[in-house]
Amino acid sequence: MRSKAIILCVVFMLIAGLGTGCSKKQVESSPASPAVEERMAQQQENEQLKSEEQARLERERALQEQALEEERQAAAAKKEFDNAVVELGNMVHFDFDSFEIKQEYRPLLQQKAEILKKYDNVTMVIEGYCDDRGTEEYNLALGERRARAAYEFLILLGVTPERLSIVSFGEEDPLDPGQNETAWAKNRRAQFRLTY
Repeated sequence: MRSKAIILCVVFMLIAGLGTGCSKKQVESSPASPAVEERMAQQQENEQLKSEEQARLERERALQEQALEEERQAAAAKKEFDNAVVELGNMVHFDFDSFEIKQEYRPLLQQKAEILKKYDNVTMVIEGYCDDRGTEEYNLALGERRARAAYEFLILLGVTPERLSIVSFGEEDPLDPGQNETAWAKNRRAQFRLTY
């Protein structure tokens, strides 16, 4: 009987122990210590600073890329304009004692007209020249007629007259001082000088 009482005691203790072991303990959270709170605040501040720094770097990178693109566009525009200036400087040559625009130079004048219409800040002086045969007065008049022929051709192609002017130099300032047909052919010309 005694052994039954011992067994019952043991079972009772086990049941009592299990009952208290299974009960849920309510744990209250204690407030974080000031050192922990300070560390957490510092971490949040560091993360915010990193985020702001990353955003600033991205803005700077975007601005640099935009500046590079603008530089590329400006360089391309300058190259295009420089090529246009070269094209505008090309001369038109004339036959002896003539101021008629030759068929071969009409496409060149058409290109000049297109360029002038594109770059409306450019104006042009058309200079007429002759070879040294004929009188000085005759050559001045012929040089003017040559310059005027180019002027009128450009106006017909849509260039406004206010952007063009003419001048005659007659036989002055020859490209080739020689006294042969090759030299004379070079000197019978309309030359184009840009002004801005």
